[in-house]
Amino acid sequence: MVRLPLTPAEVERGQRLGALLRRSRGCRSMLDVALAARISPETLRKIESGRVATPAFPTIAALADTLGLSLDDIWAEIETGRAERTVEMQPVLPVVRRPSLVL
Repeated sequence: MVRLPLTPAEVERGQRLGALLRRSRGCRSMLDVALAARISPETLRKIESGRVATPAFPTIAALADTLGLSLDDIWAEIETGRAERTVEMQPVLPVVRRPSLVL
């Protein structure tokens, strides 16, 4: 699969996300947070450094849960650099559905 180059806005948003995650992690080690979120430490390092500017939604959801962050606050922070937005500007996030077992 070929990925299109990121726009400057996407790169900047990824850098804001990485900074937010580093601040939220505080004194916890990268390894502890990554294992608690069930992602690899390398993935967390790449997100925090901005090398992965557009991580998958389940990855962000797992990190938010581990760090005690709300997805709305994360979105507001990375989209505008501040934690206040109006309802009309909230993104539509995909619903993550688990496969059901049919017997």
